[in-house]
Amino acid sequence: MPGNHYFCVMKISEVDFKGSFVYLDQCPADGMPEYAFIGRSNVGKSSLINLLTNRKEIAKVSGSPGKTQTLNFFLVDQSWYLVDLPGYGYARISKKQRQRWKQMIENYIGKRTTLINTFVLIDSNIPPQPIDLQFINWLGEAGIPFSIVYTKEDKSKSLELAQNHQAFRREMLKSWSEMPPEFHTSTVTKMGDDSILMYIANLNEGLR
Repeated sequence: MPGNHYFCVMKISEVDFKGSFVYLDQCPADGMPEYAFIGRSNVGKSSLINLLTNRKEIAKVSGSPGKTQTLNFFLVDQSWYLVDLPGYGYARISKKQRQRWKQMIENYIGKRTTLINTFVLIDSNIPPQPIDLQFINWLGEAGIPFSIVYTKEDKSKSLELAQNHQAFRREMLKSWSEMPPEFHTSTVTKMGDDSILMYIANLNEGLR
């Protein structure tokens, strides 16, 4: 059965940090598929990456937004890269630094031919944010495949979460004909990591 075919690769066994880079020509050139994770600062990205990799501090968790400042590459099971990107929308840095991060992110996402999918993290506990929608629309205009990952689903009641999800979909569908793949996660209850890893496994299988 197809499900059994992928079950053995749902849990990550090996993760190697390959480096932090600023420019594309510094990034790994081995041609392995890459999956990027990005979201507004303090959306829970580092915690999610640690959950996915089943490691405590693969990505550094910080109470201070703006911790990730480079393109951080992790080689997973010698077969694909998890790429931790800087958060966007962090106001407590200089305008020059914000522009530098923006250019770095846009160069990587827009020009990296080995990037298979970008996972955009959305905080489930707040209403739709214009900066998230702007970034998603930019991905669409650039023709970049992406998925939505709702984070911190343990922090609100189910009704409030459902209302926030519906509001976000409603805003997206003003510009989109349909929704991309969506994932619901909580690093506290460990929800959603299997679904994301299964999705990556299926995409990798399709590249063969």
